[in-house]
Amino acid sequence: MPDIKLREEIRAIKEEFCRDYSASHALKSPAHITLQMPFKRTPDYEPMMTNALREFAVAEKPFTVELDGFGAFAPRVIFIKIRDHQHVSGLHTRLSDVLLEQMGFSRGDIMVNVHPHITVATRDLSRDSFGRAWPMFENRKFTGSFTVNSLFLLKHSGRNWEIFREFTFTSSASSTF
Repeated sequence: MPDIKLREEIRAIKEEFCRDYSASHALKSPAHITLQMPFKRTPDYEPMMTNALREFAVAEKPFTVELDGFGAFAPRVIFIKIRDHQHVSGLHTRLSDVLLEQMGFSRGDIMVNVHPHITVATRDLSRDSFGRAWPMFENRKFTGSFTVNSLFLLKHSGRNWEIFREFTFTSSASSTF
């Protein structure tokens, strides 16, 4: 998850989409890179899931993510691009193994084609609004970087996605890209 300053910059962009294009859905979650699509589990599942994710994070090494401009999944999603997907994709692959082997997910539950990004407009961005917004963002500059040193489990409160648990990477070596 980006540092607080970068999260505020990204939130301002999400607010711009809300104000200028009536697209507020992306404001329902903190700026993040999705590694696994939302899933439902009962509360009694949480301790096992928390333990598995804590053990997973212990072996992970921090790495740097560089943000560079905007991208889109036409006709409804606009996002901030990640310059190099290598480390995020590797993290996703390792996490997928844990989800399958330790947490009882099926292959169908796992995101297969991960395209790391930070969403700034989605779902409620109409096709018409996308058509007006994309030319404004397609070549707009946005840069930033942050260290990924933990994994977050988000939980839906009924209104928004909120941080439920943070699992800090404790392996000492770091890498950048």
